Amino acid sequence: MATLDFLKLELRQKATAMTTTSKQPLSDSQYSAGFASLKQGSTAYESFIIPQLTELLAPLFNLRANISVLEIDPGPESVFGCLSSDMRGKIQKYVAYESNGLFASRLEGSLAPTAGKQSLFPGLHSPAEIHRAPFEAERNTESGTKGEDGKFDVVLFCHSLYGMKNRREVIEKSLGMLVEQEDGGMVVAFHRDGSLDIDGLVCHRTASFPTGVARVVNDDEALSSFASFIAGFVMEDPDADRTLQLEWRKVCRSLGYREDSRPDHISFCSPEIMMTFTQHAMALPELMAQVPLLKGTLSIKNREARLHHPACVVRPTDILHVQACVHWALKNKVGLTVIGGGHSGHCVLPNVVSVDMSSFDKVAIFQGEEGSNVDWESSHLVVVEAGCKTGDVISRTMDVGLTVPLGARPSVGAGLWLQGGIGHLARQHGLACDSIVGAVLVSVSSGQALCVGRVPSKHQPMGAIRPENEESLLWALKGAGTNFGIVISVTFKAYPASTYSVRNWTILLQENAQARSKLSDFDERVAMNLPRNCSADAYLYSDADQLHLGVTVFESSSTKPTATPASTMFGPGTECSVVDGVALFDSEMYISGMHGGHGGGKTSSFKRCLLLKRIGEASVAEVLLAAIKKRPGPLCYLHLLHGGGAIGDGPADATAFGCRDWDFACVVTGVWPRDQDGTDTARAAIQWVYDVASDLLPLCQGVYGADLGPDVRDASLAVMAFGSNRHRLARLKQKWDPHNVLGYVCPLPRTPRIPKLIILVTGDSCAGKDHCANIWISAFTSCTHRTITTRAVSISEVTKREYARATGADFTRILGDRTYKENHRPALTAFFMDQVKHRPRLLEEHFMNVVYGNADVEVLLVTGMRDEAPISVLSHLIPDTKMLEVRVQASRETQVRRGGSCGNGNSEDLRGSGDGELGFQALEYRPSLFFDNDTTGNEAAKEFAKKHLIPWIDDDLQRLSDMVRSTPDFPRPGIEFRHVLGICQQPGGLPLCTSLLRTHFSRGWEKMDRVVSCEAGGFVFASALAVHLNKPLAMIREAGKAPPPTISIAKSPSHMSSFNSEDMREGRIEMGRDVVPRGSSVVVVDDVLATGKTLVAVLGLLVKAGVKTKDISVMVVAEFPVHRGRETLYRQGYGGVEIRSLLVYGGV
Repeated sequence: MATLDFLKLELRQKATAMTTTSKQPLSDSQYSAGFASLKQGSTAYESFIIPQLTELLAPLFNLRANISVLEIDPGPESVFGCLSSDMRGKIQKYVAYESNGLFASRLEGSLAPTAGKQSLFPGLHSPAEIHRAPFEAERNTESGTKGEDGKFDVVLFCHSLYGMKNRREVIEKSLGMLVEQEDGGMVVAFHRDGSLDIDGLVCHRTASFPTGVARVVNDDEALSSFASFIAGFVMEDPDADRTLQLEWRKVCRSLGYREDSRPDHISFCSPEIMMTFTQHAMALPELMAQVPLLKGTLSIKNREARLHHPACVVRPTDILHVQACVHWALKNKVGLTVIGGGHSGHCVLPNVVSVDMSSFDKVAIFQGEEGSNVDWESSHLVVVEAGCKTGDVISRTMDVGLTVPLGARPSVGAGLWLQGGIGHLARQHGLACDSIVGAVLVSVSSGQALCVGRVPSKHQPMGAIRPENEESLLWALKGAGTNFGIVISVTFKAYPASTYSVRNWTILLQENAQARSKLSDFDERVAMNLPRNCSADAYLYSDADQLHLGVTVFESSSTKPTATPASTMFGPGTECSVVDGVALFDSEMYISGMHGGHGGGKTSSFKRCLLLKRIGEASVAEVLLAAIKKRPGPLCYLHLLHGGGAIGDGPADATAFGCRDWDFACVVTGVWPRDQDGTDTARAAIQWVYDVASDLLPLCQGVYGADLGPDVRDASLAVMAFGSNRHRLARLKQKWDPHNVLGYVCPLPRTPRIPKLIILVTGDSCAGKDHCANIWISAFTSCTHRTITTRAVSISEVTKREYARATGADFTRILGDRTYKENHRPALTAFFMDQVKHRPRLLEEHFMNVVYGNADVEVLLVTGMRDEAPISVLSHLIPDTKMLEVRVQASRETQVRRGGSCGNGNSEDLRGSGDGELGFQALEYRPSLFFDNDTTGNEAAKEFAKKHLIPWIDDDLQRLSDMVRSTPDFPRPGIEFRHVLGICQQPGGLPLCTSLLRTHFSRGWEKMDRVVSCEAGGFVFASALAVHLNKPLAMIREAGKAPPPTISIAKSPSHMSSFNSEDMREGRIEMGRDVVPRGSSVVVVDDVLATGKTLVAVLGLLVKAGVKTKDISVMVVAEFPVHRGRETLYRQGYGGVEIRSLLVYGGV
């Protein structure tokens, strides 16, 4: 399908070749007719322009009460008129420049209110101003075109930069007309044909729509009007013009594409690009003064990236330069791209600054001493800087008898290693990201240099810090690393180098049945039977119009090559060659035999990779074989890289990569001659890649994220890129790249809004959990002064659905027919246990799917939970949400009466996984609340909700939370500190907190004998509460501060102590021997629950004093679930202690 740009070129060439008569510009009516035909048949407005503009402007419109807009050449209708009514209502000043007289008149008419019709912009303070003149950089257009403060919030160019030779000057003039506020305004430009290069300016944000289509009715009148509009002129002589129009129509019909669904239209490719500019667009000189620029030619492997023109390319030579880039990007609120190996299609983007890391090209090798007690893998490390290529690393490590499992191409760089890294050694040693044990990077949230994991001391930059929860950041770097910072170096664990035997086979494939049979044989009889030190890659391709299956078997060995099943299956193949790790790159079929060495190296390619199981199965094989038949060019092929082995050893959440259970990585590769870049040939190959990927998507286990970027066609693939890790990565992205500096890499979902309160409704089967949940929903909606959105869902429904699909059971009856469900319970439980065996984090996966699937409600009630201590093991996943567990109880008689045969004491729904699912032993555990559900009717459940559940959405809790000030980079960089004790410094803060501690305690204060607190933060809140309740206060002090006689216990350093002191030795705490009498009931009050180490010591001291754990309750002001303090308490045997926290925070 030809582009409109190519069509314009052909139309103009035809005019030049046919006639020498003079050309004349289109009249207003001719321009109007052509514009209407193009806009009517364009997919860009509905699919790209309006959604992008809405998303872009929403934050600005939410920030300001009144908006002033300037629109350049809008045509007969304002694009702003397509915004929502709420957004249109905020526009108080509208100005437009429209040089076409017909358009200007229609625009005025569309904006004027009429009888029975509201104005398009009902918030206008004065009539819209339409200037019937072009918007030019040289002309003084300021008079009469300003908002009340002399400036505009938004200036919009929608397809109005065509024909402007001085685009930069026009954009700069527009920037000068923006409001002068801290947040400023923005200039937004939409442009067809996907290319808009404005030298010297940095865009705030860019997006593309490569799949745009323009359609025109296939009749003479419409085509003539359309062709004249695209060409931009008609001929002065009427006869010459009629002759030219006839030829132009032939050109349109020749180049256009006829879609089966629209046989009466001709279609053209019409890619779009959007760029936005802010007051920081001209900030490049500031960066250029701090960081060296690239000198010479930029080495980029990717064809897409080579066509882009960045704002500039900087080439930092030390980490301070990289930090300067980040500080500049944060200051000016722009994004960056990073160039490593240059294989990514988004490493260079129009008017975006690219950071070329090629100066960071060092490889350092650390080998352990012989005879040391450290295991071999831990003692052999390779530090690789981010500008290195795979071939360089392998060459250096081979020199000392080591290797690292990197990619399958010598020219790939850090972007591949950080996003997976599938290579020839993956079956033996795992993915490249699995061998990452440490990294140095620059944070894009602060510009701070960070060290995570194992980094040899000599490679730790001066001033670098170890961030809070560095293990989470290292986890994210291992599979999604390009999203979380600019990596300076990566530390890999190394392995002994081997020699490799390589043998190739080429199998001629006949009709579909025979081809499927060969593919199945290769899958089941060759690939599945190879040991881990062998891998078998396959290639499906066509040569001389004949379908071929190419097979390459690699064997890593220090001995003589062994016979493989491939020899038995396919014959001797080529002569076996023995190579080292460097020569291995040149030995596979892609380089050595396919298509004459793959087009002699004079080709460009485009790839997307999907992870498949059982390629021999009919459903998969048919798609693969059909893909080769439908290829648009002779060089396109499918590369199947062998998986399994060490790749699948760890659980899916061991690293961010997330997709482990696959047999082959199918690299769908579109290839074309390099001299055809940017032509229909290239576009057809790219579209073929996406078409094949779309066909394979329902059959795949996941998608390889290394190739994916901001292209809208990648959106559906990106959903499958990280498996169940995707939502965790989204939360980490929000923390480590909150300003989206690295916004052009494999896209992660925005962190969704999640419920404020989650109530887990647990209990035995037939206790009435679902019934209670429904009653509590009505209580929330009827017992509050405002509307509370509430919903109840079952977490076990997913497993029941999967069980029904696998066994043929009736899913509807499993949900609604209790007897039917009880009959299936043993098989259902066995099915679930088998799932858990293969997916150890299944509970967490199901829980997060439920949470994110119900993000539109404020209160979520979850039934069907199986495991003990669910809050202890799940709360860290949603650290900003309050969680409660209500255990619904009923007598055996009541259960039998309600469910008949189900009154067997089995907990709903799939009991049997127990604590063992998450590695816990059977430990004492107490839920947040108990509800006895033996009474008939609904009143008891309603009263319970009113007393114990509804208070957790009290506005006073939000008032208290607002008093906790957040301090960034304290007590050290990278930490966001919540000053909980600051509540006491706020007017009314301490009385409010004391009142909430009193009202949110469930066990009855009259039963409590003592209030207990450990110094120092808890003393403030505990003292006030003890006075309010008239209860004695028992103070626990550091050893040596309380007078004898005392009892004491060891205490690990607290969470905050680890920040403020380098002395991490164990201390002791103590209290007076008789301060808390034996057998007392006590409430421990503290300011914070983080790691739980202090609370473990306090509880141990109370038990030592003779207090039973069932008689201890804990009330804390603020909890930080990310540190998993409840889990620590549970593991230490204190699960039976009731713990309440008023506030929860996701930070520290």
